[in-house]
Parts: sequence; C-alpha cells; structure tokens
Amino acid sequence: MKPRMTSVMPSAIEAQDKIKNLQEKIIDQTKKTLGEENVSENFINNLTKALENVSDNQMKSAELTKNFELGIENDLTKVMIQQNLASLGFQMTLNVRNKVLSAYKDIMNMPV
Repeated sequence: MKPRMTSVMPSAIEAQDKIKNLQEKIIDQTKKTLGEENVSENFINNLTKALENVSDNQMKSAELTKNFELGIENDLTKVMIQQNLASLGFQMTLNVRNKVLSAYKDIMNMPV
C-alpha cells in the first residue's frame, strides 16, 4: 500500500514564506523607525538570529511531521515536542512584535 501524501507540506512551505516575510518586515520597519544609523548592528544580529531560530524550528517541525506521515519517523513524542517548540517560538515572536507595536503607538501618542 502506497503512503498517502497530505497537504501538510504546502501549508508548511507557505508558513515558512510568511515567517520569512514577517522577519524582513520587522527588520525593515525597525530600520525605518529608528533610522539606519541609530540601529546597532548587535541588536539587528540578535533579532535576526532569534527569528532564524524560530524559522529553523518550524522547518524541523514540518520535516518531522512529513516524515512521520510517510512512516519514516516512528517517534510521535519527538514530533509533538518539535511541533510545540515551533508553535511556542512563533507565539513568542508574535507577542514580542505586538508589544513593540504597542510601545511604538504609545510613544507616538504622547504629547510633546
């Protein structure tokens, strides 16, 4: 019996593209807001590493899920832990972004 392919991979690839676009937008918006010369390279490097780490976790999760569905990976616990790591990383990134945007809006609404 031939293993059935599911729609996990296209959605995982689309999610990776969305994450990469989000990463680029965050970095670009930071540079625009603070000015290119005011953004320290250390901050940009740390932000980039953190976003790449989240992206890597999501790619590992998608790969493990695909392998589990194909019967290559037999450890469901490993797959579930990796999925939870990817989910938590993405949620944390989203929450940090929301907090940064909220702080930006608060600063912009302050009277001078």
